[in-house]
Amino acid sequence: MTPPPGRREQRKTETRQTISDAATELIIRHGFESVSMSEIADAAGVSRKTVFNYFASKEDLVFDRDEEARTLLREGMTARRGMTPLAAFQSLVRELLGSGHPLLRINAGAAAFWSTVADSPVLVAHARRLQALLADDLAQLMADAAGRPADDAEARLGAAMLLASMVAAYQKGMASQQAGEDPRQAMLQLIVRGGTGVLVALAGTPYTDPGLRP
Repeated sequence: MTPPPGRREQRKTETRQTISDAATELIIRHGFESVSMSEIADAAGVSRKTVFNYFASKEDLVFDRDEEARTLLREGMTARRGMTPLAAFQSLVRELLGSGHPLLRINAGAAAFWSTVADSPVLVAHARRLQALLADDLAQLMADAAGRPADDAEARLGAAMLLASMVAAYQKGMASQQAGEDPRQAMLQLIVRGGTGVLVALAGTPYTDPGLRP
C-alpha cells in the first residue's frame, strides 16, 4: 500500500535526517576528505542514489541546515516589517538566541562540527559561499523593507556588516563556551556592537531611522 501524503513526507524527512546524521558522525570522526558518499550511504542504510536524491553534494550533507537558515531569515524579517530593517534583524537574532535555537546553539557538538569544517579547505570555502548567499538574502530583504532597489549599495553594506558580526559573535561564543563562560552573553555583546556599527554606517537612511521608512 502507498502511504498517505503526510506519512510519505514524514518518511522523507526521517530518511534525510538519518543520512545527515550518519554523514556528520563519519565526517567528524574521519575528516571530510576521507569519507565517501558510498560510505555515508552504507552507514545510513540506504543506496548511494538515495543519498544523491536528498543531497546534491557531500558539502550539502555537511551544511544541511542552510535552507532552514535562509527560511528563518526570510520569515523572521517579513514578520517584523513594522520595524526598521536593523531593528528587525536584531529582534530576530535575539529571539533565536534566547530560545536556544539549534542554529545558534553552542555546545560540544557544535565545537566538533566547526573544528571539522576548519580542517577542510573545501568546507571552509563552501561555508563562505553560504555566508555570501545569506548576506545577499538579507540585503534584498532590507532593501525591500526600505523601499529601495534590490541591489541598493547601502543595503548590501548593512547586510555584510550584520552577517560579519554574527560570524564574529559565534566565534566569540565558541571561545567563551570552551572557557566555561556563558556563550550567549558573549555572543550578545558582539551582536550589539555590530548593530551599533550599522547604526552609525547607515545613519540617515530608512534602514536605521523609522521616520524615513516608506
